[in-house]
Amino acid sequence: MRCADEAARAPKIAPPPHPTYSIDAVVRAALEEDVGDVGDVSSLSTIPASTRSTATLLAKATGTLAGEHLGSVVLAAVDPELEVEWMKRDGERIERGEVFMRVTGSARSILRAERVVLNFMQRMSGIATMTAAYAAAAAPAIMLETRKTVPGLRVLDKWAVLIGGGKNHRIGLFDMVMIKDNHIAAAGGIAAAVEACEKYLLENNLKDVKIEVEARTMDEVKTVIALLDDPNVPTGSVTRLMLDNMSVEDMTAAVRLIDGRVDTEASGNVTLDTVHAIGQTGVTYISSGALTHSVTALDISLNIDV
Repeated sequence: MRCADEAARAPKIAPPPHPTYSIDAVVRAALEEDVGDVGDVSSLSTIPASTRSTATLLAKATGTLAGEHLGSVVLAAVDPELEVEWMKRDGERIERGEVFMRVTGSARSILRAERVVLNFMQRMSGIATMTAAYAAAAAPAIMLETRKTVPGLRVLDKWAVLIGGGKNHRIGLFDMVMIKDNHIAAAGGIAAAVEACEKYLLENNLKDVKIEVEARTMDEVKTVIALLDDPNVPTGSVTRLMLDNMSVEDMTAAVRLIDGRVDTEASGNVTLDTVHAIGQTGVTYISSGALTHSVTALDISLNIDV
């Protein structure tokens, strides 16, 4: 299949929506960063323009593939006449030693795209692989990432989480209210923060924006429950309570106290060693910044066949 056709095909797993983010613009910036205003002088100086080659992507480690569709977008941006064949798709397992993609066409074009394709795919596959491990251990709780992403790559990082079997937390500061410790301190307490937030959302017609409130102690959990149960306090937009850095015992007790009034989210000290026990507390979600800020890239290489 021509690379342009492959890139135009809908991805198996769609990226998270964002009102201003452009994946095509990110790809263009990455390619321009690599060639500057001169071009790929290594390939231009050593390889005749007419040379055609076939290259393959090889998994040098076992993991979850992510970035298949994005790889096609990069290749098509460099040269829409490249022909690409994917043996595996986003979200599928790749084994060490497995060839999972083949591309044929201009050798210069393939080499110009090589590093950008690998940089995107290695990071995304690393995130997807880590997410898959966390999500399996966390069940029945749902695994989320945070906003601890690489600036400029947030949608790609969060896309990789989806590919790995997790779900997305808020995309940015615009699509969900998170009333955290600093907001609570500056507002004068949980009740004041919630009431001010509900008023702001109503006055600005932000009816689709939901509120999450952070609680760090059982007393704060009880404060939120009292607000939710008070008919004189508007709390209709509060849909989630974050249990921050609580013990497993306190989380279990908090979930019982909440009793389904809102969803619950565990956050803080989430590792692959602790996530299973947290998932058994009854929380709806578990969020971990490690999925995107402490990722190990999955080892992938591109090799040209002579």
